Amino acid sequence: MYLALQKRLTGRIRTALEAKYGLQLNNIPLEIPPDLSLGEMATPIAFELARKLRKAPKMIAQEIVAGIGQVEGFAGFEVAGAGYINARLNRAAAVRLTMESAVNAQLARESAATRPHALVEHTSINPNKAAHIGHLRNAILGDTFVRLLRAAGYKVDVQNYIDNTGVQVADVVVGLRHLQGKTPEGVRALLDELSRSGQRIDYYCWDLYARTSQWYEQGTAEEKEARKQLRLSTLHEIERGGNETAAIADLISTAVLRRHLETMLRLGIEYDFLPRESEILHLKFWEAAFELLKQSGVLYFESEGKNKGCWVMARPGATAAEDETDEDAKVIVRSNGTVTYVGKDIAYHLWKFGLLGRDFGYKPFFDYADRECWISTEQGIEPHPHFGGAQAIYNVIDSRQSDPQANVIQALRGMGHTAEADHYTHFSYEMVALTPRCAMELGYDVVEEDRGRAYIEVSGRKGFGVKADDLIDELIRATRREVDARQTGRDEGERQKIAGQIAIGALRYFMLKYTRNSVIAFDFKDALSFEGETGPYVQYAVVRIRNIFRKGNTTPEAELAKFEAQQVGELAGQQDGSNATERIAAFLAGEENEDIWALWLRAGRRAQVLEQCLATSEPAYLAKHAFQLAQEFNNFYHRHHILTEDDPARRTFLLATAAVALRELVTALDWLGIESPEAM
Repeated sequence: MYLALQKRLTGRIRTALEAKYGLQLNNIPLEIPPDLSLGEMATPIAFELARKLRKAPKMIAQEIVAGIGQVEGFAGFEVAGAGYINARLNRAAAVRLTMESAVNAQLARESAATRPHALVEHTSINPNKAAHIGHLRNAILGDTFVRLLRAAGYKVDVQNYIDNTGVQVADVVVGLRHLQGKTPEGVRALLDELSRSGQRIDYYCWDLYARTSQWYEQGTAEEKEARKQLRLSTLHEIERGGNETAAIADLISTAVLRRHLETMLRLGIEYDFLPRESEILHLKFWEAAFELLKQSGVLYFESEGKNKGCWVMARPGATAAEDETDEDAKVIVRSNGTVTYVGKDIAYHLWKFGLLGRDFGYKPFFDYADRECWISTEQGIEPHPHFGGAQAIYNVIDSRQSDPQANVIQALRGMGHTAEADHYTHFSYEMVALTPRCAMELGYDVVEEDRGRAYIEVSGRKGFGVKADDLIDELIRATRREVDARQTGRDEGERQKIAGQIAIGALRYFMLKYTRNSVIAFDFKDALSFEGETGPYVQYAVVRIRNIFRKGNTTPEAELAKFEAQQVGELAGQQDGSNATERIAAFLAGEENEDIWALWLRAGRRAQVLEQCLATSEPAYLAKHAFQLAQEFNNFYHRHHILTEDDPARRTFLLATAAVALRELVTALDWLGIESPEAM
């Protein structure tokens, strides 16, 4: 509702400006006033035009209001202060539009053919150990953004890039081969043994990775250097493939990857395709990209200076001919012939946009309830889904990778792929840490000097961190204690389901309520609280609304249908002779009903919030919207006696208000990847 009226108003202002001043403006700024007494929308456009028109802002505002005239859906406009234009909505009309939002959502879905094909890459955990709490922020952000894109009608492919030939996997292989003396057969036996005993390979590798990292730092200088060379040679063997070292790496990375997918599925997170770096290498993606980069002049060979013998990418705005001795140019191929991370990433993104001229082989890897997740391979099966060839790319990668991401975009522009570069978004985010209290609750020994800090950073190499599954399990245990105390009449299965819904909701909401550029300090008590800005608080509002309809022996659908019947006039005149529109206006008038209007207004902002989230790549706006909607409903709930209302028409209106709030809360939670429990 709100977005539709915003667009209607900006269109009318744009027309008025052209008619009065001959101005053609694309962007008309609109704001939400701090108080409903000032109206529901405002624009400072008069201040922006004052210098250009050489008039006082207040005079310009008065002329604009005169030029706007009557606008459908608005009760009127007024000039406030030194030149603000405040707009007041026709409340009855706004209620009708909000009621129709389900129809509008269906129309948006039907327009999906006009949306670009988007590819979202997220999670992308190194398959060398268990997923940890930091990985959860990446996965939850990415999954939520996928849900938002799909809600807006985009066709979306979800990819989880698997670096199965990187140094982290090499470290685990070093541990298996050189600390434990295992062959490929020994690793297979280990996997079988762990499976039979109910142990987890990703947990086993967590400890082994930390042990190997510490081993590198032990011994004499000569021993440390030898271990460094062992690590490097192991990495090269994995990259080459076709040897025992590579076989061990494949066994371990594949087994750990499967565990990662199972962990993420607990959070409702699924993927379409798992491209692996091993295929990027073995299918010669880089070689194809290298030729394209040289042909377009993006890369040049450096013959002197510190980058002598390297293939480098010129700094922005400079060509090879203009600046062949630029020592700050980005090295893409080292003098020893090895390709940097950025080089492989350029090749991968050329494939993502359908610009490489090569493709992966594909095979099914992991089953979901309604489809399969595919993985890359050298020799795939036919037929298979088509992946790649996207028109828009979103990479959920932490902020430390900003420079490499910018280099890929720079390469695309240098090759002439400007449109693709413009639709390449680095969806960056900051790290997740632990509060000292949380670290101690998880059993870590926190020294006195760290107990007063705001947060403690985690480190996989040091073995200090929170495994994702351990965190989820602990959240469910903590929630289950509360559910058991409150839901004594429910059976074991129901209570466990409710505990899981609340725990996952708490975790997802905690990860989403902070803007992406904020460091998160995770804390159990804060996340699970039923008060304040938390997932359980929003979920409880849903439960409270459902209880209203249960007690009233009715349903949200029935009350909405009854209310809609009143609006179209089927019940008009049966109460006091007034029509349905006048009754709605009366129910929303006066200070005692401002909370009802605030709730309808908030409920009508779904499309606006969705557009804001997509435009800024910031799901936190949706989390805030859900919390504020829950707040507005709770204010309404505590001030109005819905089921004991004597006036039948007003009772229907109050129940319709609750039904719309329920619909919007459930929708917002679903977009956040949070279930709406029946009880708490």
